[in-house]
Amino acid sequence: MSGAGTGDSEDAERGGSNGAAGTSTPETRPRQASTLSRQAFALFTALIVYASWYPFSGWRSLGIGPLDYLGDPFPKYWTVFDVVANVLGYMPFGALAVLAAWPRCRGLLAVVLATLGGTLLSGVMEAVQTWLPTRVASNLDLATNALGALLGAVIAAPATGALLERGFLRRLRFRWFERDAGALMVLAALWPFATMFPVPRLFGMGDWPRAVWERFDVSMQSAVLDWAPAAWHLGAWSDALAARLPETGWEALITALNLFGAAAFASLPMRARAPRVRLIVLLIATTLVVKAGATFLQSQSGLLFDWATPGALEGLVWGTLAALLALRLPRTARAAAATMALAVSLVLVNVLPVSPYFDVLLADWRQGRYLHFNGLARWLAWTWPWAALGWTAFSLERAWLARRARRAGRRERSGR
Repeated sequence: MSGAGTGDSEDAERGGSNGAAGTSTPETRPRQASTLSRQAFALFTALIVYASWYPFSGWRSLGIGPLDYLGDPFPKYWTVFDVVANVLGYMPFGALAVLAAWPRCRGLLAVVLATLGGTLLSGVMEAVQTWLPTRVASNLDLATNALGALLGAVIAAPATGALLERGFLRRLRFRWFERDAGALMVLAALWPFATMFPVPRLFGMGDWPRAVWERFDVSMQSAVLDWAPAAWHLGAWSDALAARLPETGWEALITALNLFGAAAFASLPMRARAPRVRLIVLLIATTLVVKAGATFLQSQSGLLFDWATPGALEGLVWGTLAALLALRLPRTARAAAATMALAVSLVLVNVLPVSPYFDVLLADWRQGRYLHFNGLARWLAWTWPWAALGWTAFSLERAWLARRARRAGRRERSGR
């Protein structure tokens, strides 16, 4: 599994075991960098790049230099929403940059470096937008992004020591979660945001194989089907499979499988002493709030719960109950159950026919509004289940290899 240590967080706060000179104190123990902060900073930077350059197509030259926008006058037409969005978008960058720089850079130096980093990143993003037809390089965007990075850094700098060295959140982090589970925690925290984009069935994400197949023209599809064995032709038995359950039943099953898989996955880095039931309930509640908020933001009808069909609600109940009951299982068994649930769901999502109701739901979604937001949300929905499945499969392999090594060691000792 995660391979993390199981030492008490109190030991971590004391800085290790007692030495000959006595117990270490906060003044004498060495400061350590936060791996989780650096992973979160790298991930957020990648998200900024993705959001700034989406959809990564239609590149063209207008005969102007990539830095010419710096000398342009400020745009005449702008909205308060655009300015606030640009500031808020870079505030996490500034805060995470300060946290990631600890302990090498602290205080004013960390604020200056975070602000310069945000300004440089935004400047590069705007410069490259010169060649994107759907984007406009803007010095106003650069200024507001730099302001956001500065504000985020200023807010985070005074609290960095308390958060990373001696704060209550740090103690909870090591009391409730395994030490080397930072990347796993970040991936689990992304699940609520991966559910934002509308899908045919609630939480039925990971359908990029279907999307790739549907982008082939008829001749390409025919060529692939002629080459593939007859058993791989999904059309006939896909319809037969769909007929085995009503649409409400399939949506309930897919919703329950994905909810259970995500919750079981999120529980893997939790220690036995953690309030796992409350944390899983909090994850599910956060997911529903994020889903409703994204729907309200992008839905033309302004509905919050148009995704809450009878099948989806039934799946929510069964998935939540199964996730809470699975907390009694050993960690390896939970990883195996999450792997199975995610794998079965991915097969169903990519094989079952799309519900006709989905066309109505997708038509109500503002595709042209916040284009980069839509692209990022779709990308997360496509990739999250596959990333989680790969992680759990790798964890199971490590657990199996470790068990095999222990058995071999016991046999070798008994043979002596």
